[in-house]
Amino acid sequence: MRTPFAAALLALATVATAPTTALAQASAPADATAAAPAAPAAASDASATPAPAAADTGAAPIAPAAVGKETIENPYGLGALWRDGGWIAKFNLIIMLIMSMGSWYIIFTKYWEQRKMFQSANGVNDGFWTAGSIKAGTNTLDEGSAFRYIAESGLKSSEHHEGTLVEQIDRHTWISMSVSRAVENIQSRLSDGLAFLATVGSTAPFVGLFGTVWGIYGALTQIGIAGQASIDKVAGPVGEALIMTAIGLAVAVPAVMGYNWLVRRNKSVMEKVRAFSGDLHNVLLAGKR
Repeated sequence: MRTPFAAALLALATVATAPTTALAQASAPADATAAAPAAPAAASDASATPAPAAADTGAAPIAPAAVGKETIENPYGLGALWRDGGWIAKFNLIIMLIMSMGSWYIIFTKYWEQRKMFQSANGVNDGFWTAGSIKAGTNTLDEGSAFRYIAESGLKSSEHHEGTLVEQIDRHTWISMSVSRAVENIQSRLSDGLAFLATVGSTAPFVGLFGTVWGIYGALTQIGIAGQASIDKVAGPVGEALIMTAIGLAVAVPAVMGYNWLVRRNKSVMEKVRAFSGDLHNVLLAGKR
């Protein structure tokens, strides 16, 4: 049993220790709060430390690398076809190249020849029919022109109607035969090369088609060897086949169009030639040479 004196001492000790405990508990949060801002400050100092290095980097900028345009070579183009294609593909290309060059050569040369004949036709009306005689009018025509060739043929047949064989043909028929023969020779010369254009126009698509069939056959062969229809096995031969088809059409179309155009111009030129030959025949028969 506690005595009153002991109870008083215990109460006095409790009252003495209470302020100390409360002071300790109050100081602990304050210390933690004071320590917490210290950490961000330290982190801020640490992040601010590399600033001089960034300033140095800005002071000496690095030049940007030059960016060039990358060129990608087409592995399935015409160059690849000639480089990697077989001898049949190259033979087809050479044939179509010869066809194309021959077609364009004929188109330009025939056009130039027809143009000269049209100019000569204008010269006939200006100088030949205004001359005093056929011989004088013939000298006004261009040397080597078709109209001068007809005039010289008719004049020669009119002046030399003699001989054991020729004298059996009357003068009218002999002059008519000579002038008609000269007209036919001119028409034959104008038609030179048109057969080549017609041949190219009709056969070039089939030559290209042969290259197409051969390319597809090569594609099927590579698929069979590889055992799978991957795009890298099919793209090359199929591209070769399509190029052959396109080249065949590119060769045939100008040849056909050039043929039709030249035939139409030949018809116009020959109308002028026949008209001149008919008038010349009548003048020769009239006897004014």
